[in-house]
Amino acid sequence: MNILYLHAHDMGRYNGLYGYAIQTPNLTAAAQSGTVFTNACCAAPTCSPSRGALLTGQYPHSNGLIGLTHRGFSLAEPSHHLAAWLRQQGFHTVLSGHQHEAADSYSLGYSEVLPPDHERVAATDMLSQDRAAAHAAASFLQSRQNQPEQPFFLAVGFRLPHRPYLPHQTVNPDRVQPPHCLPNNRQTREDYADYIESVQEMDRSAGMVLDALKKFGHWQNTMVILTTDHGIAFPHMKCNLYDTGIGVTLMLRIPGQEMPPLCDALVSHVDIYPTICDVLQLDRPAWLQGQSLMPLFCGTESIRSEIFAESTYHAAYEPMRCIRTMRHKLIVRYDDDFSKFVLPNIDNGLSKRFLLVSGIGDVVRSRVELYDLHLDPAERNNLADDPDYESVRKQLQERLDLFLRESNDPILAGYVPKPTGARVNQKSGIHPEDENYE
Repeated sequence: MNILYLHAHDMGRYNGLYGYAIQTPNLTAAAQSGTVFTNACCAAPTCSPSRGALLTGQYPHSNGLIGLTHRGFSLAEPSHHLAAWLRQQGFHTVLSGHQHEAADSYSLGYSEVLPPDHERVAATDMLSQDRAAAHAAASFLQSRQNQPEQPFFLAVGFRLPHRPYLPHQTVNPDRVQPPHCLPNNRQTREDYADYIESVQEMDRSAGMVLDALKKFGHWQNTMVILTTDHGIAFPHMKCNLYDTGIGVTLMLRIPGQEMPPLCDALVSHVDIYPTICDVLQLDRPAWLQGQSLMPLFCGTESIRSEIFAESTYHAAYEPMRCIRTMRHKLIVRYDDDFSKFVLPNIDNGLSKRFLLVSGIGDVVRSRVELYDLHLDPAERNNLADDPDYESVRKQLQERLDLFLRESNDPILAGYVPKPTGARVNQKSGIHPEDENYE
């Protein structure tokens, strides 16, 4: 069996698969014969740590990738990457487009890194890069039409819908509803309309790859994994441990497997690697920390009682950990020296600039947050100091602490240092692109 891994950038669950007024017909068509997970979460709401967790089956503090690769962070064991492991199992491993797990794609175990179409290689905008990645992937699938003997792992990484967004052309900003965690005003509507435009263009690129998968005879023997790294790049979303930050799109399609259209079970990105092992009927590597999703397709309602997520570095240092069950979430911040919003960890844009004028930089955040997700799914009412929830907070804290100890999380020792040479913004800065490094 082949594997196609489609990865969008900063998309959360904001697309047509999850009922939003965003046109993603290609993603929706692919999901018709697969399962969409409504409670899928990433292991980290930042780019490289999230991808590293998914593709090693290990949490960021376990695999070493606790910050951004282009800023000097790296995996401790690149051989744990899914591409490297599948190559050892006899797969032809191919990357087309964007990856964010290493500075050198070949170090991750890819047999081949596809060059984009020559005429598109000079283009620097993300739309052209995504189209080039889609064209290259489609050409690869065509070339494999008569080579069925060796299975392939094809990773196609799209840059969209990462900021800077495409300017809206087909989306009317007067007819969009911004995410619930943002005020509904001109700035956020314009910003969100640009996001929608970017998602819809990403869907067109994905459609080119999916169409080629069918056209060249691979659809019936290819597992499809469609996901993203974390929440969308708006305030209170990306780089946060709220569900707006850790909630992700996840669709799996496994040929020959009867699959429900929706699954409400709580699952994590670290569960994908062991699932692939089970689908291929291969022994799981010893380093994996997730659970296989396969029982969910055979009548089991849940495979885990909680998920864990973390953030240590993005543009700046912001150490947080959380435990989330179906009913509750506990978020703990471990930086005792800085209690306000770490503004460099919020991507620049119209929504952020509006909130800067409104005073978001002066807001003091709670060190501990507890939410009842049944009664407060928007995570607005912090119950950490509510005596009626004291036992819930204590139990979740004990479970979180146990996980951190068992997985040797360095946060338990206090400050987690950055690697030598890594570039990290000062926490008191404003935007990630500002060169105010520590």
